[in-house]
Amino acid sequence: MSTLNQIGYYGQFGGSFVPPELQEVMDYLAEQFDTYKNDPEFNEEYRYYLREYVGRENPLTHAKHLSEKLGGAKIYLKREDLNHTGSHKINNVLGQALLAKRMGVKRVIAETGAGQHGVATATVCAMFDMECVIYMGLEDTKRQSLNVFRMELLGAQVVPVDKGQGRLKDAVDEALNDLIANYKNTFYLLGSAVGPHPYPMMVKHYQSIVSEESKKQIWEKENRLPDAVIACVGGGSNAIGAFAHYIDEPSVRLIGIEPDQAPTLTQGVPGVIHGFKCLVLLDEEGNPRKTHSIAAGLDYPGIGPEHSHLKETERAEYFTVTNEEVLEAFQVLSKTEGIIPALESAHAIAYTLKLAPQMTKDQIIIINLSGRGDKDVEQVFQMLK
Repeated sequence: MSTLNQIGYYGQFGGSFVPPELQEVMDYLAEQFDTYKNDPEFNEEYRYYLREYVGRENPLTHAKHLSEKLGGAKIYLKREDLNHTGSHKINNVLGQALLAKRMGVKRVIAETGAGQHGVATATVCAMFDMECVIYMGLEDTKRQSLNVFRMELLGAQVVPVDKGQGRLKDAVDEALNDLIANYKNTFYLLGSAVGPHPYPMMVKHYQSIVSEESKKQIWEKENRLPDAVIACVGGGSNAIGAFAHYIDEPSVRLIGIEPDQAPTLTQGVPGVIHGFKCLVLLDEEGNPRKTHSIAAGLDYPGIGPEHSHLKETERAEYFTVTNEEVLEAFQVLSKTEGIIPALESAHAIAYTLKLAPQMTKDQIIIINLSGRGDKDVEQVFQMLK
């Protein structure tokens, strides 16, 4: 289930490229994670909160009307949108926050793009009585003002970042600067499967609950594995969670979907960003390229190291969709199934609208519905208008 081949590397990707004082923090974090990931008491507490607070196990819903409309493969939706706080983000936040608690840290910082990771972090910090500081690109605070209010309502301090493009990459830069300055009393709760080791491994570990459940559920419903698992990809946390328990199942196609204006896996080259090596979009000067997506959570010029490796080894396939296709998919799922998806998740639906009709009725697709669209309704309203 893991493609980790040495400390922090997936093939040539991953590692930890950080200043020496920060490397000590990363080493300590890796050691603590290693101690607790197999600790029965820790895992019992984690599972307790997943069940009693997040609301897991969430359903694997047969999208009957969408399947009939498209006339091909049978489509199932893994309902991460039904989690407390509305997305997959809380699976990982909960795990890392419990780790911070074990480490005796009281100050938590995080970065956020669409705000879902920020909301999940603020939520869990409120529950565990921890100080919470969230870095968010200025541009994203405007696009997702409702999520900014949610975070503040939950007691978090939201710091708008106006450097660079004022987007997710810039928020990560600032969070890392904060960690370097305050590493002795601060836990950086990273939201995606990116960053220096051990973050990609940790995030995958806590997000793999998604495929652990969907694999069990599809066996119960269909007595077989799916033919394809489809998820949107920005930094890659929901996708790596959705793929994890199928990586060693060669009969299952793993398909990641990116915005056509942030095509990291389809056009990226190996490079180092935010302390790790991955496929990255670079401009002529060799700096991270400006990206854009109508889904703030997918607006990132790098990608998780394991996705980079899955792409290079051709174990997973990655495609892009356009903003127009995403808006169409957003409306199609809403009208056919009565489920409004997050714009991020709508990328996976957009590709399914093209793929499913090419498949036969006895084939099965699982879409990871990574989040709900409440946060995007106003933005989509303005775009459609």
